[in-house]
Amino acid sequence: MRRKLLITAVLGATALAPATVSAETILGAMARAYENNPDLNAARAGLRATDEGVAIAKSGYRPQISASASASATNVDVGGLPVSVQSEDASVGVSFTQSLFDGFRTKNNVRAAEANVFGGQQNLLNTEMTILLSAAQIYANVVRDAQIVRVRRQNLEFLREQRNAAQARFDVGEGTRTDIALAQAQLESARASLLSAQAQYKSSVAVYVQIIGIAPKNLKAPSPTRKAIPRSSTAAVQAGLREHPNILSAQYSVDAAAFTVKAAEGALLPSVSLSGSVSHADGGTTTSTVSTTLSVPIYQGGSASATVRQAKETLGQARILVDSARREVQQNIVTDWAQLEASKASIAANVAQVQAAQLALQGVVEERKVGQSTTLDVLETQSNVLSAQESLAQSQRDAVVASYSLLSSMGRLTVSRLGLRVAKYRPEKHYEAVKDKWFGLRTVDGR
Repeated sequence: MRRKLLITAVLGATALAPATVSAETILGAMARAYENNPDLNAARAGLRATDEGVAIAKSGYRPQISASASASATNVDVGGLPVSVQSEDASVGVSFTQSLFDGFRTKNNVRAAEANVFGGQQNLLNTEMTILLSAAQIYANVVRDAQIVRVRRQNLEFLREQRNAAQARFDVGEGTRTDIALAQAQLESARASLLSAQAQYKSSVAVYVQIIGIAPKNLKAPSPTRKAIPRSSTAAVQAGLREHPNILSAQYSVDAAAFTVKAAEGALLPSVSLSGSVSHADGGTTTSTVSTTLSVPIYQGGSASATVRQAKETLGQARILVDSARREVQQNIVTDWAQLEASKASIAANVAQVQAAQLALQGVVEERKVGQSTTLDVLETQSNVLSAQESLAQSQRDAVVASYSLLSSMGRLTVSRLGLRVAKYRPEKHYEAVKDKWFGLRTVDGR
């Protein structure tokens, strides 16, 4: 019995159904979430929309061409005189405008749009890590809740046996009605606790379906991950400051804001444009015009200056947010590292507590048989066993979640780092496909 208990404690909580060859693993659940989670798919669509910002910015380099057609009819009657003048005119034409110099605004707008895309890619990576962490958390929650349901059901069976035993002893004159009442009260409390645990399990299952996309089945008890975790918290912090997508995204935001400042300053510089038109009117008249326009801004009512100042303040804000992102990453890593260490220590303590409580229960049951302990002693000791088992399930869950949370805080909770068996989404493919497109209404996937 003790050997079985120790093995169960070390391996962790098991699901309601026994694990089989086809059991779902925590990495398998994370892979399903990566492929099917609607929030993640929405974030990918949002990044694809951001990609189009580069093509929009590059349109400033390209000509604007339009066609026109007009027709008119005129009828003039001179009052009192038999004179009527009629005329009809029709023409078609094509015109174009090409910017030759716009104060480097298009150039800087393109660079700002590119920085936004690269920052968006880092934001998408952070969203992926958030979804993967949510998948790991709910997986661990379901396993924990299933384990708690199991131990509470076992507790209910034990208390039912104690109630029957108390009744049997009373029937032969060896017990009291108080013993029966105590056992019955604990039995009813155990039923309520079991119902509460089952409700919590069903709630976790619903969240599991929301995040993973399917109902849990044959979940395999997870263990804390060791992948890509350094040996010290200092090394973990250094890795996070170097790799976390929140920091990289904030740095790209600084780049985008800097280019936006330059683009705003371009409104104060001269601009040169080339325009032309060709029109053909009734009667065979064809007119062609080509002109070059130089525009030198002198005063725009203060709007251009205010725009520049506004862009500079936004740049300053973006730089501050980089520091904020670094501090947040550092704080999260230190917290998760401490939580992981505490959870591991808690598991060891709870394993010892479960063993001790089981031994104590066995002893109290034997003592009651010879009159050295009471039914109340047995019930209190069983309550200690149940509490220790539930604490063990909770600490095992906390260790698993803390390990994956630490990876996320470091920026390493990724498909590549975890080795998930799933096709990795590559946002750069869409960006390369659309960044230089001149025309076309269909998206890359044909919509």
